Amino acid sequence: MTRSLWISIAILIAVAIAAPLIGSSHIELRRALAGISPDHEIFFYARLPRVLLALLAGAALSLTGVLFQCLLRDPLAEPYTLGISSGGSVGAVIGICFGLPFIGLLSLAGAGAALLIVLWIAFEGRRLSSFTLLLAGVTMNSISLAIVLFLHNLASFSQSFAISRWLMGGLDAVEYSTLAWLAVAVVPVCALVIARSRQWNLLAVGEEWASSRGLSTTTYTVLGYVAGSFLTGIVTSLTGPIGFVGLIVPHALRLKLGADHRMLMPCSFLLGAAFLAVCDTLSRTVIAPTEIPVGVVTALAGGPFFIWLLRSKRRSLWL
Repeated sequence: MTRSLWISIAILIAVAIAAPLIGSSHIELRRALAGISPDHEIFFYARLPRVLLALLAGAALSLTGVLFQCLLRDPLAEPYTLGISSGGSVGAVIGICFGLPFIGLLSLAGAGAALLIVLWIAFEGRRLSSFTLLLAGVTMNSISLAIVLFLHNLASFSQSFAISRWLMGGLDAVEYSTLAWLAVAVVPVCALVIARSRQWNLLAVGEEWASSRGLSTTTYTVLGYVAGSFLTGIVTSLTGPIGFVGLIVPHALRLKLGADHRMLMPCSFLLGAAFLAVCDTLSRTVIAPTEIPVGVVTALAGGPFFIWLLRSKRRSLWL
């Protein structure tokens, strides 16, 4: 493995070890491992599951951002560009407004429905291009946003608060069984995407170029969209929409590593996990004991980053 990959692994390990130890209450790892209260309960039942959820969610969202930017050849593409998150939000908002249980499952169902609708809109016979996929995704986003706003307008005060909290995105401690099935769902799909890095390199240049090299562009466009949508939908069902992770990490790494997906994808997977875990640590400690939704923290980090990125690119053009 190259130096960049080793550095990414080291950063991920350091964050995974440090993040559960940081919080509004001081704890010691030695006491937690020895089963001494309250360090044991705080570490194993409050902080560690939340950090593990942040690691899995950050890795999936960051890798999906790279994948969608490759498929659409659009630097502003992110996991929520193609309508999956908005479809999941519709499912969650319907559940909140009608008092239905299992909001996460309803969100996942909404994301699945959005996936099928976008594919139905985008396919032209047996052909699917990135351009029609983008238009279909933008259309789905607009329709879903209108539905969410309509339901939000009809909601009661308590329902309105719950909807707003969901739409801001957030992380909570979950059961270890939930983390287990999330890992079983996320890790193999991410491994499949990373294993196809050479094909994503061809597709990122252009569909005609990839076709001339013997790549089935429709097959890989559908594969990439379904894989990215699956990762986005399953993460959103547990966390709500957390923006900017799929933009900040891939673009920051491109400045250092370039556009070769064979290195960009695994490093984005690793550092995306670390980035969201760090953001979540900040969200629960900056104004403790009050928590800031982690989606707000990532948005506050993403805005200045893109202002700096745009200004630096413009300066380089002048030079």
